[in-house]
Amino acid sequence: MIRRIASSLLFTLPLALLAPASAAPVAAVPATAAAAAPSGVWYEIFVRSWVDTNGDGIGDLNGVTARLDYLKSLGVSGIWLMPINPSPSYHGYDVTDYYNVNPQYGTLADFRRLTAAAHQRGIRVIIDMVINHTSDRSPWFKAAPDPASPYHDWYTWAGPYTDLESGSAAGSRAWHAAGLQHYLGIFTGEMPDLNYDNAAVRGEMIKAGQFWLKQGADGFRLDAARHIYENFPWDVDDPAALAKNLAWWNEYRRGLDAVNPHTYLVGEVTQPAATDLAPYLKPLDAVFNFPLAAQLIDAARSERNLGVGPTLDRTYAAYEAVGGVAIKDAPFLSNHDQERVMSQLDGNLQHMRTAAAMLLTLPGEPYIYYGEELGTRGRKPDPALREPMRWQRSTKAPGETTWEATDAANGAAVSVEAQRADPHSLLNLYTQLIHWRSELPALRDGGFRAYPEASDHLVAWQRTDPHGSVLVVHNLCGQTQTMALDVPGAPHFGRVLKQTGPGAAIHGDTLSVPAYTSVVLQ
Repeated sequence: MIRRIASSLLFTLPLALLAPASAAPVAAVPATAAAAAPSGVWYEIFVRSWVDTNGDGIGDLNGVTARLDYLKSLGVSGIWLMPINPSPSYHGYDVTDYYNVNPQYGTLADFRRLTAAAHQRGIRVIIDMVINHTSDRSPWFKAAPDPASPYHDWYTWAGPYTDLESGSAAGSRAWHAAGLQHYLGIFTGEMPDLNYDNAAVRGEMIKAGQFWLKQGADGFRLDAARHIYENFPWDVDDPAALAKNLAWWNEYRRGLDAVNPHTYLVGEVTQPAATDLAPYLKPLDAVFNFPLAAQLIDAARSERNLGVGPTLDRTYAAYEAVGGVAIKDAPFLSNHDQERVMSQLDGNLQHMRTAAAMLLTLPGEPYIYYGEELGTRGRKPDPALREPMRWQRSTKAPGETTWEATDAANGAAVSVEAQRADPHSLLNLYTQLIHWRSELPALRDGGFRAYPEASDHLVAWQRTDPHGSVLVVHNLCGQTQTMALDVPGAPHFGRVLKQTGPGAAIHGDTLSVPAYTSVVLQ
């Protein structure tokens, strides 16, 4: 039987979680704390912007370790670290050394300490694996222009008849000069593509993955997963390119499983339709659901369901046809490459709350981008999407990172200190919703079926697992909405189990949901 938690329960964060960050050892967690059911929610961290423990203004791995208890309190069960390898760029998506840590972030020992402390708290750790390309400052690429170098064939070089003006599948110039030669770099010239037709490249990348698993990583977020072989516009819909991508990721999976058969792989596959994402679910555990992210934000902004439920039915049917019965999905609202959700919603807090509630009641394992739970804003260019996390009201407080200036829109109110004790804050809403997933097995692990809504201002779905069914209903608008619960063939839902605000009620076979409120019925 599902345990009922009072809907008025407040998830407030202890003041101790904001103690000044340091590299001091993290206290052990009692076994009872680590035994709570996982939420299945992941949290994306840009280490540079997270917590600074040595006073240089740049976040570091010890800072991630220092705030594990914040993440535990929030309820997440996994963290994704954006690139931590040595790199000449601030973002790290051009790697020079796959077997080390960016010295600005710390050391391999710091990483091992982080993973050990995270595992003690029941938190998994995955890292960005950027292996479509290297940095042009990689020792491999520096040696590659010499045709006699063993690294020459690790990259792709233009032939005498190559169209050097060709565009790439990523929308930029494909070919770049290196002396009298030209090499393939589908993103920029600073990111030369590796040649996966070369067995030595494939073997090296598997070796790098195995190395990080042995350091304590639980898996990887695979950057640009579709672009291993989708290099040019004509590759995008080519079955041959897709087949080669899948063959590589299957080979990669086998190589990692030799070290850890439970390795978790989630892929960045930037495609507009679920049918394009589904094939990657054979070698990978999940792919980021880019089409769904846009639809959830559009629904929250417009206050209309826009057919979200039926779209999800079709999406999960496509996924299950490839990946089996369990729904393998990685839903999210935004990430480090996209404008912040709060900015996309023009600062409307009610719409932000609605978007969060929809995300965190979906199947799969949802992802949150750091600061999203505070309502952090950010619009392009990219550095503005990756601003420092605000812990204290003051940006000069110990632990705050200062490598990038903070936008005025992300003022003192957009901080953990300001929101932790406010029961109505966005932070506490995220905490509440994430904890729902830990408490209700059907909400975390259950299947999905769209439920007929009585209004286009409502979105509803049924989640079912072996323990039973729950009905999730979101009111997207500013007026109370009602809907019938006597749907033929559906279970009888007669009790309000959870709600994000007071006032939801069942009268006979009719549910009444207050403005901008989400409810779970049993």
